[in-house]
Amino acid sequence: MKTKTQRTQWVPEILYEENSQIPFIEVPEGEEDPTKLFISIMRKTGEVEPGEDGSELPIYDMNLEMFVNIQSLKNKISPQLYDEVRMALGLKPLKEAMVAGMAITEKIRSNVEKK
Repeated sequence: MKTKTQRTQWVPEILYEENSQIPFIEVPEGEEDPTKLFISIMRKTGEVEPGEDGSELPIYDMNLEMFVNIQSLKNKISPQLYDEVRMALGLKPLKEAMVAGMAITEKIRSNVEKK
């Protein structure tokens, strides 16, 4: 494994599979998962400006936002604070989510066994 000083400065590329709305990032061999992503959120203002060829170009408001890898938070903060972060994001506390996840998994297993 590379140390922080040996790691390259690879730039994560957000990709989409053809029939999926869930993006993915392909992590190069030897690199670590990104702990954060900076993404520009752009919204049209409804105004336009002239382009080089005289055509109207929309004007955008841009905000730079940071998205974090929640697993990296889990590894660095207390379980109580992690649950607070999860709840602030509209998720259940980890133990509750795990119980609900196990129930869903069991239901799927039961349905598969019936077929």
